[in-house]
Amino acid sequence: MERNVEIWRDRYGIPHVEADNESDMYWGQGYVHGTDRGMQMLLMRILGQGRGSELLDSSEDMLKIDVFFRRMNWFWNTEEQINSLDPQIRRYLESYCEGTNAAFSRKVPWEFKLLKYQPEEWNPGDTAMMSRMIGYLTLVQSQAEIERLLVEFVQAGVSREKLDELFPGILGGLDIELLQKVRLQERIVPADVLWHIAVPRMMASNNWVISGSKTASGRPIVANDPHLEVDRLPAVWSEIVLKANDRYAVGGSMPGVPGVLTGRTADIAWGVTYSFLDAIDSWIERCKEGKFYREEGDRWNAFHERKEVIKRKKKPTEEATFFENDHGVLDGDPYQEGYYLATRWAAGESGAEALASILGMWNVKSVDEGMNTLGKVETGWNFVLASTDGDIGYQMSGRVPRRRAEISGLVPLPGWKKENDWQGFLSHEELPRIKNPEEGYFATANNDLNSYGTANPINMPMAAYRVDRISDILRKGKDLTVTDVFEMHFDVYSIQAEYFMKILRPLLPDTPQGKILREWDLEYSAESKGAFLFERFYRELFLEVFGKNGFGEAVVDFLRDDTGIFVDFFGNFDRILLSEKSAWFGEKGREEVFREVSTRALTVKPKKWKDVQKFMMTNILFGGKLPSFFGFDRGPIVGIGGRSTIHQGQIYRSVGRDTTFMPSFRIVTDLEKNECFTTLAGGPSDRRFSKWYCSDLDNWISGRYKKISPDSDQEKIPFKLRR
Repeated sequence: MERNVEIWRDRYGIPHVEADNESDMYWGQGYVHGTDRGMQMLLMRILGQGRGSELLDSSEDMLKIDVFFRRMNWFWNTEEQINSLDPQIRRYLESYCEGTNAAFSRKVPWEFKLLKYQPEEWNPGDTAMMSRMIGYLTLVQSQAEIERLLVEFVQAGVSREKLDELFPGILGGLDIELLQKVRLQERIVPADVLWHIAVPRMMASNNWVISGSKTASGRPIVANDPHLEVDRLPAVWSEIVLKANDRYAVGGSMPGVPGVLTGRTADIAWGVTYSFLDAIDSWIERCKEGKFYREEGDRWNAFHERKEVIKRKKKPTEEATFFENDHGVLDGDPYQEGYYLATRWAAGESGAEALASILGMWNVKSVDEGMNTLGKVETGWNFVLASTDGDIGYQMSGRVPRRRAEISGLVPLPGWKKENDWQGFLSHEELPRIKNPEEGYFATANNDLNSYGTANPINMPMAAYRVDRISDILRKGKDLTVTDVFEMHFDVYSIQAEYFMKILRPLLPDTPQGKILREWDLEYSAESKGAFLFERFYRELFLEVFGKNGFGEAVVDFLRDDTGIFVDFFGNFDRILLSEKSAWFGEKGREEVFREVSTRALTVKPKKWKDVQKFMMTNILFGGKLPSFFGFDRGPIVGIGGRSTIHQGQIYRSVGRDTTFMPSFRIVTDLEKNECFTTLAGGPSDRRFSKWYCSDLDNWISGRYKKISPDSDQEKIPFKLRR
């Protein structure tokens, strides 16, 4: 089929796709993704299908990864989901896949030739699977793991008083005696104290929208900076400009999925963050002889047994069996009598509406319409929106279970009691949302937003430090411009440190280190010694309070240094650390604890923040295994900021390697003009020998934003195209 498509690059290497109709346009986007990010797409599909042992390597670690993805079963019922789409949306998706396959037919990434893998054609089901992966990995999974962590705490003997302080108001239905009986097959904190599970790389983001009443142009400004892992190449995001039928879309896309996830059209702009809503639950199942018990009718029912065959390079094939019921996949063997957890993700059996919503934004012209479109995305996101007519808004999305009264979703409940089942799902109108807030702005940073809805979908948000800092700046601001927003993206002032230093400052020892910390400006800048010393104090404070008086020092060390639990949920722990009195302090008072810890912690030689904030960016396939002169990896790079600054800058260990938690992509647009300003942690291409492999990295580090416009009267760099 002949496609009337023109594809070219601007001077930044960003692909522009121009077509006579949307179908051809999405064909062009598929061709771009297949050309620029084919390796990334195919690698994600291999992992999502649980075929890493078959196609990549046959290590024991890869086998564990395959078992994880087979357990999740994201490629299940994708055909059914695609068939449920509106026929026109389905045609767009099929066109996208045809474009992707046209790119693969021209040239398969050479890395897969080395692996002797000839890729199968990309199909709409692969895109549906990618949509599920994007919505779950490192996002929903963090919610699932905090539920498992609660079980660990109970089984470790943490008192109810301490649990209530750590999880205030969300422990409805907690049965400590029952949780102590649960057998966890993959224990988060195993018997030898150290974790044995590969904790995922957590994600978060900032976004905010400013009304024209507070901007110099008199039109709204939208800003977004998704915080993802940035120590991997290529960049997670793929920038693109789409044009058809006198309309356009500019922004960040995800390879494997058509459309724009954060960006703008001529009429409307939107930015996205993760919402931290709880759409995943675990139930306690009473099992024996391969069956599970139900109180209603006093019945024992058989599990559905799903067998997965995992091929392994030059090794015997492995078979994994998963036991499933109406509460999801069981974590254990029901033929061994006992109590086990079964876990279900609400969006795991859906996904089509997310694709329809993303593609539907092409024709949206108002904030109301945008809220109702994006609100139907099944996975959990916070969207801020603005339109050229001056409206601004906020909408949460997600397929959130409706639970019985006083049940938050955090506590695993008895699966044999029918009243503990989900009772349908919330509508997007019940989720947090607001249009034209009287303050003239709205910001989200993975914080608690329950007050903006009629339901409470969030039970474990991130701390509010970042959103409070953003709001403080916007509240005071007037005649704001995109340049002001650029500066906000790089703001490294810590409200968290401000709260702690109010208590700590008068207690500091009279030493050179104490003097540096006492005079610290509370900024996590590269040259700051105060940031380094504060983090030493904060580290020791965690050990003192939650180690000696709680989980044990070895567990706290591992939770903090090798997992994402404290990375995401430090606000819950800070609530205790900042309290005047707490059961976690033991017999001591807060000031006594702070004084003792600061005296002990501040004996180190002060370093600059940049000395401990260096990381390498490594290729996602080769993972730092090639010599540096080959150029697949870049760095070292200094990450400014901390856990609670607008510019996040967290580095921690995960699966035995360093990982990062920083702005992966920054995008700002003033709706006065048809243009966006962006920086990307990488470049347009995943091809190491392309000039576009890391072409935007220096700009990302230094804060130089490039202007992207749909204007066709630009210098056009040819894009190899085969129709």
